[in-house]
Amino acid sequence: MKHISVYVPQSSYIEAVSPAYRLFNTANDFLRASGKEPKFHVEFVGLNHDIKAQDGEYTIRINKLLSEVTRTDLVVIPALCGNLRDSVELDRPAIPWMLEMREKGSEIASLCLGAFLLGATGLLDGKKCSTHWAYYEEFKEIYPQIEVVDGTIITDEGKVYSSGGANSIWNLLIYILEKYTSRDIAILAAKYFAIDIDRDNQRAFTIFKGQKNHNDDGILAAQDYIEQNYTEKLTITELADIASVSRRSFERRFKNATNNTINEYVRRVRVEAAKRSFEVSRKNVTEVMYDVGYTDTKAFRDVFKKVTGLTPIEYRNKYSKDN
Repeated sequence: MKHISVYVPQSSYIEAVSPAYRLFNTANDFLRASGKEPKFHVEFVGLNHDIKAQDGEYTIRINKLLSEVTRTDLVVIPALCGNLRDSVELDRPAIPWMLEMREKGSEIASLCLGAFLLGATGLLDGKKCSTHWAYYEEFKEIYPQIEVVDGTIITDEGKVYSSGGANSIWNLLIYILEKYTSRDIAILAAKYFAIDIDRDNQRAFTIFKGQKNHNDDGILAAQDYIEQNYTEKLTITELADIASVSRRSFERRFKNATNNTINEYVRRVRVEAAKRSFEVSRKNVTEVMYDVGYTDTKAFRDVFKKVTGLTPIEYRNKYSKDN
């Protein structure tokens, strides 16, 4: 029997707390139906007997306090909500227990923004982590010693797991379920909960926000210029002149401010424009390609797929308003 301890954060989303409980208990039902013994014992654990979720909208009854759990096979950390720094502080008293469980051999899995609490344990220092794409920059700021894996749905660092944003939590839970049972049970669960079992990245859902959370006015001016003129052939010298700095200084400052090289940034802006066009217009791939400044079909396809994880045709078919 595998013991699953779903830690209920002091500030959390009910949609992130319930999936692990539901999935592993449903897997028990599948196992019984196939004539096998149930394999999971799932409990909500926490710092208090009753924990409020989503600003008090829900109350979650805890099965065991952390002090009552001396051994478990898997600790699940659901997504935190609210101000993430404050939320981590509220749950910091749980960290010694998490470290004790890991020391005793437990696996630990963070779901979406649960990565912020997992990061505070130190278990991912020098390692990789997934979290919601919209919080990459904040995560990097708080935990510079951890590598955020851009676009990845699931990161497995050897018994310490993390997932990307929102529904990606189901992909990680099913990934762990498959390890604990079989591919057949995992597929059955994926079908039951309508989850794309082999989705491996969240790049198609990423909204490129321009990465302007910095105070370098020269770089901000260059970013604005790129976003207004992305269809043109832009040169680094031209952009450096807009920022009123030398080319070498501009390249260094741009990378420091945005975490992208200039060419990467231009590509991201163009791909974001192409995504919007596919979503709201009836233009074909070639028309959109020219609209966003590309003339080479292969180059456009390769860049688009690298950024979104989908080809232009796949993206259009999936997200066009006509579909």
